[in-house]
Formats: sequence, C-alpha cells, structure tokens
Amino acid sequence: MHRLQHLANRSLIAGVFDQSPALVRTKARETACLVQSIRLKTQGPVEQYGLKRFSTAEATVILREDGKMREKTLTMDTLNPQVKAVEYAVRGPIVTKAGDIERGLQQGQKHPFTEVIKANIGDSHAMGQKPITFLRQVVALCSFPELLNSPSFPEDAKQRARRILQGCGGQSLGSYSASQGVDCIRQDVAVYIEQRDKGVPADWDNIYLTTGASDGIVSILKMLVSGQGRSRSGVMIPIPQYPLYSAAISELEAVQINYYLDEDNCWALDINELHRAYQAAKEHCHPRVICIINPGNPTGQVQSRKCIEDVLHFAYEENLFVMSDEVYQDNVYSPDLQFHSFKKVLYEMGPEYFNTVELASFHSTSKGYSGECGFRGGYMEVLNLDLEVKAQLVKLLSVRLCPPVSGQAAMDVIVNPPLPHEPSYLQFHKEKSAVLGALAEKAQVTEQTLNTVPGIKCNPVQGAMYAFPRIFIPPRAVEEAKSLGMSPDMMYCLRLLEETGICLVPGSGFGQREGTYHFRMTILPTTEKLKVLLEKLRDFHIKFLKEYASLEEPKR
Repeated sequence: MHRLQHLANRSLIAGVFDQSPALVRTKARETACLVQSIRLKTQGPVEQYGLKRFSTAEATVILREDGKMREKTLTMDTLNPQVKAVEYAVRGPIVTKAGDIERGLQQGQKHPFTEVIKANIGDSHAMGQKPITFLRQVVALCSFPELLNSPSFPEDAKQRARRILQGCGGQSLGSYSASQGVDCIRQDVAVYIEQRDKGVPADWDNIYLTTGASDGIVSILKMLVSGQGRSRSGVMIPIPQYPLYSAAISELEAVQINYYLDEDNCWALDINELHRAYQAAKEHCHPRVICIINPGNPTGQVQSRKCIEDVLHFAYEENLFVMSDEVYQDNVYSPDLQFHSFKKVLYEMGPEYFNTVELASFHSTSKGYSGECGFRGGYMEVLNLDLEVKAQLVKLLSVRLCPPVSGQAAMDVIVNPPLPHEPSYLQFHKEKSAVLGALAEKAQVTEQTLNTVPGIKCNPVQGAMYAFPRIFIPPRAVEEAKSLGMSPDMMYCLRLLEETGICLVPGSGFGQREGTYHFRMTILPTTEKLKVLLEKLRDFHIKFLKEYASLEEPKR
C-alpha cells in the first residue's frame, strides 16, 4: 500500500518541473497535503512508509524564494570541454540507432528485416565465437578453487590455476594485485615475448598488466603530454585510425598529428608521409610520439619488416617515443605475410637503436583467437624508460589500484598455452586453428564479394578483423547529406541500417582523405550470416547508386 502512495506522491512531484512558479507552489502544497493525509490514514510517521522527510529527490521538491528550481551544477555549459570533444565512432550514433531498432523488433515493430546484424565492433563472442575451453577452465579454477578437486578438469589447467592463485593475496582472485600485475603472470608474459621474438631478451620488470590494451595506451599518452601553445605535445597517429587514439588525444588536450596510410598500396605506411606530417606539425606543436597499429585497425593491413624498420629509424632520428599497438598479432591471414613485432625489429637494428629508442608495445585478451573482450585483460612492455619516469609510471598505475585479476589470469593463458606434451594441447590447438582458419576464410570472402559490387573497392584483408572498403557516393547524395548536416558516409550507413538492419561504422569516424568515403565492417559474424550481410549490402549499394544516379561513373 505504501508503495502506491509513494508512487502517487512521486507523480505529483514530477509534474511540478514544467509548470509556472505559481502553479509550482500550488502543486507543492497539494503534495504536502497528500503526505499529511497518508500520515493520518496510516497513523504512523511518514518515514515508516518510505516517504523520508526532505531526504530524497523523489520525495522532496525544494523551491528557492523566487520559485525556481535549484540549478544543476553540471550542465553542458559547465562540462569539461575536453569530454565534449571526445568522439568514439565504434559506439556512436549509428550503434545507438541500431539498439533502438533492435528493441523495437523485440516489441513487435515492423521493419523490412527481422534482425539487426551488428558488424560495427570487434566483439568476437557477441558474434557467436565460442570460448577457448582451456582458457575458461583455468579462469574457472582460479575463480572457484574448490574445482581443483574435480576430475572434470585437466591437470595442466589445474597446474596453471594453482600457480596463479599462489601469486594472489590470500590465494584468491578477489584480492588486489600489485599495480603492475601479478608477478608470475608478468614473468610468463616476458617468456612469451622472448619465445615470440626468437630469443630477443625480455625483462619482466618492463611488463605491466593492464585493463585491456586501451588502459595501457591511455596511461602512456598521459605520461607524454605536456607543454603549452607551440610546445604542447603532438601525437602522430595513422589515418584511418582506431578512435581510441583521437578520443584520448582530445581528452588530454594534446595535438593530433595525422599521417595518412597509402590506400592505393594496401594501406602501407609511407615514410615520406611521416616526414611531411612531422614537418608540418612542428609549426604549431612539439611532436613527441608516433603511434602505429599493426596489423591495422580499421584497415586490416600487415606492415612489412622494411616498413617497421623505416618507422623506427624515423623515430630514432626525430627523438620520438614509439607506441606499437599489436593486439592483432595472431590475426594474420595472408599466407605470404607474417607479423613482425616492433621490438624484434628494433633489436635487429643493433644496440644503438635497441638501447635508446623508447618503445611501448601492447597486447590484449580481446582479439587474436580468444576474443575474450569482457575479461579486459592486457599487457604492455615498455623499453628504455628513464628510471625516474618509470617510478612515475608505477605511481600513475597505482591510482587505479590494479587491473582486473580475472583478466590477468586470462592473459596468462594466452601467453602460457598448453604445450605439445600436455593433455589439453590437442583440443586447444584444434580450437585455436578453427577460429583463425574461419577468420582467414571470411577475410577472403569479404574482400572478393565487395570487389564485385560496382562503386566499392576493398583492399585485401591481410589481418586483424575488419574490412575498410572505399565506397563511391554520388554527388547528389553528397549534397543531400550536407543539407542534413551529416557526413555522406554517415548518411549511407544510416540508410543501410534502416533499410537492411546492417550496422556498420562510417569511415569518417576513423578518418579518411578529403573527398573519399569508406565504412568499417567486422568479419566476425558466422560465415552464413556474413554472406547474408554481404548480399544485402550489395543489393543496397546498387539501389543507392540508382537512386542518386548521375552522369558520373562509379569510381573503382
């Protein structure tokens, strides 16, 4: 009973907010009378019935003497302008609209499709990928150690879980770890890096476990940004780029320095473009760091060893800090290509480079073959950091106490998988190969299908999880988009969503050369669903071209 009275009271109060001052006072008096009436009927204190006197926003309206409501402290006018400047296209307005449509479908609303296909984000498990059994076994054992006595779990998973738990306070995954992460996991990461790089030494004291790769990237950028005016730190990022970088740069008030990847050369990194961007930026900021994503997001390219060597030589000559985003290092599909870590190439360039160039490289549980995004596990290796600065980095990381310890455990499995002589190896190898094999097949299907569509050109999807095709948008459509106050590829993707249920991200959210238009799509849907997506996309694009037909031929 008291809940109904409370709701009636709340509805009266809610109606106050949009009324004139005189009516506000009248409504407030009516509310007071209602509360008094409830008191008399229940013969008990108001507090007893959930109507705390002047204690909650739901039960109380406090009016100033002039009859106006108290102003909010935080408004769009008082909001930190750097927060307003942040944009993150991967979860932007297209995705919000997709969520609205999806809820509408569930409520019976009619659309020309029966489901929304979300190809906007690299979330493998959301797209139907199954977890790697061994990884989940180890994390389950760490989370519920009683399972260590169960015969249902293999001994190699139990051994890893015991080792991780011994490194945790109270042998519990629920305890805080050191800010840099659990020591034995950091040691395992160092061994993994040394094996990956064919013997290049790795010191576990240079390993920091992070909340996904994003946490490490933002932490390093925080360390690098300083100065004012023309001395403000400039951050060189590839265009197209993953929007984390532009968002973090905006939030930190750093200066974004764009260098364009060469679309006509399969999104290769051109050293001449690096020099151009650097020299132009020196006029208005102090370039201090260069970021590289390899394999590329959103562009799906795998950079050659020569290209990486050129970048490192450039960074050495210009005294730049290098940030190497390598979260897709397991996602290489072209048989004639391979992943080269920036650290290994730096080592092979000789001691003069390896002992001086400051390099931070990043990895994550979210990508690769595991796709464990929700665990938020990751690490960074930081080389050649000044010792006093290193202490400051540890201090900065200590503010967030520690990364999720369950994510650290998941990261440990990725760097310390079953070995050939262990009982879980065959199943692990089978599952890993199946995931990467399916991705390689879908990369090829995506590229080949898109290149059969008039007005779409897609570079080979050499690695990562995305295609970033260039699309021809007729001039009439460009003009219409401008009249609506949106970018042409945003209008294109919005129309695609509304007419087909396919959710992609416009290229403008990642950056692109002026006058070109793209979209990013993941290759993560199941093969069957991906083929449906590509067929719908082809039909939509042809229809779109016909609708805005002009004398100009589609560009290929």
